[in-house]
Amino acid sequence: MRQFDVFVFDENYDEAQGKLPQPPFTDPELGWFYTNDWNRHLDEIEGEWVVFAHPSIKIDRNFLNNVAEVTDGFPMVDAFAPRIRTDKGNFLGGYLLKPASKGSGFVEIDENAPLRYVAAPHPYLGIFSRRIIQRTGGFDTTLPESARLADFTLRMMHAGGKMFSVPYLVVQATGDEAEAVTGNDCKENAHNLAGMRAGMRDLKSIAIILSKAFGAEASVPFALHHPSVIPTLLRNHKQRKEKRKAATLLSKLKADFLKEVTSH
Repeated sequence: MRQFDVFVFDENYDEAQGKLPQPPFTDPELGWFYTNDWNRHLDEIEGEWVVFAHPSIKIDRNFLNNVAEVTDGFPMVDAFAPRIRTDKGNFLGGYLLKPASKGSGFVEIDENAPLRYVAAPHPYLGIFSRRIIQRTGGFDTTLPESARLADFTLRMMHAGGKMFSVPYLVVQATGDEAEAVTGNDCKENAHNLAGMRAGMRDLKSIAIILSKAFGAEASVPFALHHPSVIPTLLRNHKQRKEKRKAATLLSKLKADFLKEVTSH
């Protein structure tokens, strides 16, 4: 078994071209998957820990060494939400759930937040153990890419997993790095970083995620605060109900832990 498998998800990459961008370094403990298909290679996972990342995230030896230290230090945790620094010094963190009394949804943690559990990572980076991925399943690719890690993490919570945010597990996100890896031009690269800073602000996707994970208890308050999502929630309701049933039928998510990942 390898120590790490790294998945870099690039929507602009065509695997059929056969020109696989290479990892920043080679190591027998590192598996590398560069793809535009979020589910295609999940059955090839051999790493004890799996990193899911956007091309703008700088995955290097120092970062993975830090990941190794953190995962060894918290052996009972199933997933981690690294904190991100952009090339301009902006902070990007994980997310807590917003209580139904305040309209549901997600709220980003503070830059100075202590060690704590979170409900979702930033859309561009999440780390999960192989065992919890096997229990959770694949990604819902009907959702936009910016919503998939949050949806996966909430389903992971129903499968009994917990995600931790550690202040000293920090990674750099740079425009130059994304350009070097993907070959994006400056304009395209600037769009990537703008998307990164925007985080999870797609209201329709958030409504769907909340509906799948918690049903009307969370999606109705969110819709009342954001009426534009009501048509989205009314569409494909039956299919979404089936997905929720599959994810929550044998849910191990406890009410006390749900409070831990909800803002106040």
